[in-house]
Amino acid sequence: MTSVIELEQLSVTFGTRPILKSLSGALNGRAIGLLGPNGAGKTSLIHTLLGFHPPTSGTARIFGQDITKDAKLVRQTIGYMPESDSFIAKMSCVHFVRLMAELSGIPAKHALERAHEALFYVGLGEARYRPIDSYSLGMKQLAKLAQAIVHGPKLIILDEPTNGLDPPTRSRMIALIRQIRDGGRARILLSSHLLRDVEECCDEILVLKDGQIAANCNLEEERKANRKFIELETRGGNRQAFVEAVGNLGCEYALSGERRMKLIMNETVEINDLYRLAFDHEVQIRRLNFKRDSLEDIFLKAMENGGDASREIEIADVRG
Repeated sequence: MTSVIELEQLSVTFGTRPILKSLSGALNGRAIGLLGPNGAGKTSLIHTLLGFHPPTSGTARIFGQDITKDAKLVRQTIGYMPESDSFIAKMSCVHFVRLMAELSGIPAKHALERAHEALFYVGLGEARYRPIDSYSLGMKQLAKLAQAIVHGPKLIILDEPTNGLDPPTRSRMIALIRQIRDGGRARILLSSHLLRDVEECCDEILVLKDGQIAANCNLEEERKANRKFIELETRGGNRQAFVEAVGNLGCEYALSGERRMKLIMNETVEINDLYRLAFDHEVQIRRLNFKRDSLEDIFLKAMENGGDASREIEIADVRG
């Protein structure tokens, strides 16, 4: 199966400064999150995929098309929503989006119709004839999304799509991204410094650190593989027998004082099993905190272990 994005020893150098360092890997998610601290190389990778920066060595392919040898075909395949505004002064939104459709290869007689459709889709139908200069920040972000999807691309690159948005507009943007993802007509590459955006939209992540791949994992598989971490506070009953019974279920545990314990449940154990054992040993469970490793946990672990493209994401077995 052809990968959405395939990186093959991709390196980019500005002057004598290496920006991207031999990136290799295949990305196949419906929505791919691109993460990393400032200066990690996220924007440079996006610009290289778009053809703005030629690779110093190596290459990348998008749906099998080489970004250097098939640059024109690649650009026709991609829709790009930049982080910075790139509008034409005094132009109405519908005419701007129509222009972007024409530049993407849509015949002029169809471009205006497609522009109307895209603007109604993102919720700007009533304001489409207004100059973009008069738009709020949220409306400008939606206009950028409209021009990115107007030509029906196979891959949509979104660079900080929720940056600066108020909560209602952010929710609208996230909902649109998820609709596009679930529609199956286009794949998404979402670059954001907001982990929450990536966690809500993406099923795969690529984490960069210092121009190298710190992590590349399928979020859905990672979430399924993560072990369940529980903190318990108990009262009364035969605590020692309860603890031993929990251990017999195959759970790793650590005691903290006379009332608290931390444990990691394996995949065959559920919360109800703990309550059943507590009942059997007349132990009261007064407090129970249940969580799985979040994207933040995965990201922070990648930052600790970053710089090794072959390293698997490791989930800490026990937390402090």
